[in-house]
Amino acid sequence: MADSRIFGPTSQMIGKALDVSARRHNLISSNIANMDTIGYEPKDLDFNETLKRALGKKEPEYLDKTHPKHLSADDGEAFSMNGKNSEEVDIYHLDSVNIDREMMNLTENNIKYRTVVELKLRKSAITRYAIDEGGK
Repeated sequence: MADSRIFGPTSQMIGKALDVSARRHNLISSNIANMDTIGYEPKDLDFNETLKRALGKKEPEYLDKTHPKHLSADDGEAFSMNGKNSEEVDIYHLDSVNIDREMMNLTENNIKYRTVVELKLRKSAITRYAIDEGGK
């Protein structure tokens, strides 16, 4: 940004917080959408830790394999999709996503998002007031 006196670290932090909140919203929505998917593991992220990483540290330059069937970044071997017969699927373990917890996470994330948007609006109002030279 051109002038750090107008668009300083506060504006940068607000933008990153909105990005993190949007990313968390997508994860929670995905959890809710896959509530009836067999074997689905719900995903979430820690808002504060992700924001700290987004503001300070760089992302790692390597990829971790969290599952043995994930493709590795350096090998070009083909992958296979091994399906299972429907008799082997355990239909009684569909409750990996707790809808109450997901709705609580969604509400918490919504409050954080709305708070950050309010900060952005107030920051813009201060800038607009300064541009108008204090309302003369």
